Amino acid sequence: MKISVVIPCRNEQKHIQECVEAIYASVLPKGIDMRVFVVDGMSDDGTRECVSGLKTKFPTLELIDNTKQLTPYAFNLGIYAGGKVDFVQIAGARHMLSPDYLAKCLEKLQQDASIWCVGGRIVNEYINETGRIISKAMSSSFGMGIGNFRTLEKSGFTDTVTSPMYPYRVFDEIGFFDEELIRNQDDDFNFRVTQAGGKIWYEHDISLKYYVRADYNGLWRQFYQYGYWKVYVNRKHGAVTTLRQLVPPLFVMYLVVALPCLLDDGWLQVVAFIPALLYVLMASMLAFQLSDRSKDIFGIMRTFPILHLSYGLGYLAGMYRFLLLRKKPTDKQKRLSR
Repeated sequence: MKISVVIPCRNEQKHIQECVEAIYASVLPKGIDMRVFVVDGMSDDGTRECVSGLKTKFPTLELIDNTKQLTPYAFNLGIYAGGKVDFVQIAGARHMLSPDYLAKCLEKLQQDASIWCVGGRIVNEYINETGRIISKAMSSSFGMGIGNFRTLEKSGFTDTVTSPMYPYRVFDEIGFFDEELIRNQDDDFNFRVTQAGGKIWYEHDISLKYYVRADYNGLWRQFYQYGYWKVYVNRKHGAVTTLRQLVPPLFVMYLVVALPCLLDDGWLQVVAFIPALLYVLMASMLAFQLSDRSKDIFGIMRTFPILHLSYGLGYLAGMYRFLLLRKKPTDKQKRLSR
């Protein structure tokens, strides 16, 4: 049985060695032929040199050039490089797979042919205090939305997962990743999986360590792009792929309408104030529950609106550009927030 592991990356010198070593530390059934492809977006921080050095330790490791430096191209280049294998595992350079990750994904896919995709639980890690605070906010349903795979507490079917494994036949069935989607290409692909009749399984018993983005500006840009590109995915399919994606833009629209009403002296002021008060109370309560120490509370409360407002504003910008103007994405939003 043959498995290809595809790692898209650019300038991940701090994490790529741990990522590769975690994959080769996997405990696999006998008879598995595994090759690992690091698809690099022409890194200039020492990532490429690190991978080249690891090749002497791991002969089945290969470095692939991604001259376009964009994620969907990296996915497809890695899949093409591996050829027609039995299974394809995709792992981010900041994703450190547990030793049983690959084996349990294989087991689930072989047990049930109706399952086309399997992924595991994210264990957030951080490299500084800001990352630690962000990871706490992102571990909650309030921060990420009800039903988001990041907050699931038991195994079951879902709409998308991170670091997914697919049987190769899925690519024969629905094609490869859409190279026009700079963000949300995994959401698009997994939506196509479900539209074609496949199921996506979240396995809570396996995990991956994920190094959370460590600054608020990067977090804002990341989630703005998530919202922006989500609309482009929706336009492509002519459907809203999940209902939870509508909450942040509705929240931003509420704020736009409510702020002038707060200047009113009558009942409009009261009506406009109540949702905002509820939001602050919920954010405060959850920040208190999630914090290990009192000084974390304000940081977690600060992170919630960053997640919600950036995604919501990006989503509304996407609606204006893609649905109203019927235009393509701007060049600015094609640059990843790395």
